[in-house]
Amino acid sequence: MADSIAAAAQKHPAPEGLIYQYGTAGFRTKAEVLDSVMTRCGLIAALRSRALKGKWIGVMITASHNPPEDNGVKLVEPLGNMLQEEWEVLSTEMANKATPEDVSKFYHEIAARFKIDLDAPARVVVARDTRASGARLLACVLDGLKGAGAEHKDYGFLTTPQLHYMVRCLNTEGTKDSYGTPTEDGYYEKFAAAFKTALKGKKPSGSLTVDCANGVGGPKLTELIKHLPPKEEALEIFVVNDNVIKPEALNVDCGADYVKTNQRAPPSSKVGPNDRCCSLDGDADRVVFYFKDANNMFHLLDGDRIATLVASFLGDLVRQSGLSDSIKIGVVQTAYANGAATNYVEQHLKLKVDCTPTGVKYLHHAAEKLDIGVYFEANGHGTAIFSVDTLETIAKHEPKSTAQKEALEVLRACIDLINQAVGDALSDFMLVEVVLAHKSWGPQEWLSTYNDLPNRLLKVIVNDRKIFQTTDAERRLVKPDGIQTKIDQEVQKVRQGRSFARASGTEDAVRVYAEAATKAEADDLARKVAEIVKSFGSA
Repeated sequence: MADSIAAAAQKHPAPEGLIYQYGTAGFRTKAEVLDSVMTRCGLIAALRSRALKGKWIGVMITASHNPPEDNGVKLVEPLGNMLQEEWEVLSTEMANKATPEDVSKFYHEIAARFKIDLDAPARVVVARDTRASGARLLACVLDGLKGAGAEHKDYGFLTTPQLHYMVRCLNTEGTKDSYGTPTEDGYYEKFAAAFKTALKGKKPSGSLTVDCANGVGGPKLTELIKHLPPKEEALEIFVVNDNVIKPEALNVDCGADYVKTNQRAPPSSKVGPNDRCCSLDGDADRVVFYFKDANNMFHLLDGDRIATLVASFLGDLVRQSGLSDSIKIGVVQTAYANGAATNYVEQHLKLKVDCTPTGVKYLHHAAEKLDIGVYFEANGHGTAIFSVDTLETIAKHEPKSTAQKEALEVLRACIDLINQAVGDALSDFMLVEVVLAHKSWGPQEWLSTYNDLPNRLLKVIVNDRKIFQTTDAERRLVKPDGIQTKIDQEVQKVRQGRSFARASGTEDAVRVYAEAATKAEADDLARKVAEIVKSFGSA
């Protein structure tokens, strides 16, 4: 076995002088320097599968909202969740081994450390987004899997959430927890049927225009639409920015990240006033909504808005089903959530809010501890998770009236409509449409639930981001000494002020967030906190 591992690594030698890091999004960088990483991820995936007695592990080749010349890879655990942290560390170490011999040695060290039987079966599922580099990088992964003697299933092009779905389905097939049929058609049929049931004959007002970032979500949404009820009965969907024939168009002037960052619709947008629109990102695991009002003013309905909408609806359903004594709902946010959203959830919806560090894995982990945990990052990545006990309670519940019975049917359909494995833009936008249909709301009513506090996000380039250390879910700095006191002094000078600074996870920079009662105060506060960071960061 040792020789076949070294031989696989030998085929794709690591570039000299580059350090790789498995982060929140797995490995992600310029596609031309990823060959060695891909092969080694194949080896790690095989080991992880063997460590879990041959369960299927997922490998997704994608760089999501990054530019077309980038690519990346992330590994997926058996229930469709993110790779365990301990294995993120092992992946990083493996990616940075200098020689094929070092790779083989480390492979065997991991096997010894975790008592992994290297003759046990290893099963790995692979898929990729539409980037031009995907085919080459897939071949590198397959070389790693072959070297490790792993069985693999290649699903070709999938959205990231579809790959997570396949992994969960393959591992639960034939059990009482069966998640669905592990095929693309199985995915469309499950979510389309749940959408139809959850709508309960109600029709969303108007149409929805979906910007697919010229990524894999375009062709997949077109397939999904074929399984949905006809537009006369349910929802008319217009698919735009779905050009996957030109990989260089991916995420360019379109997509969720463009809309969120620039606070404007894609330049290609041709919709009228109050028309609902949403944008996916390049691998379709994020979605944000937006519209232009009668005065041509742009309004963003981001992850915070989706979380409050979904939490409010699920809360209604739980209450109307007669389950509010046994099921508690909570919302999980990061420090980037707008203060007005937090306030709305706590004061108006009367639901608990937990705050975690930035990064989906932290939100997901916190949500798993709740009966029903709703989490969305402001960038539109999120989902709702139902605990095992909660699912059982809902399944066993006997309704006492027709109204309870109807609410319970919609609640059960929503459970099927929400991708429990991971944030899924296709499933999330359908869930939003279900809620709007039940509430008879258009985008204006949704927007008017609360007013966002004006906020500003700045990036400060520093010499060494590692000196900036945080506590309290990244809301306060503990290092460098004295910096937090100075930030607090500035915050106290403005109405409804809040600000925090945290080191970027991807570059030598510190991100500064500020919000206040007016735009001028928020801008001014952000500028002053950025100056404080700069003075400490260049010292």
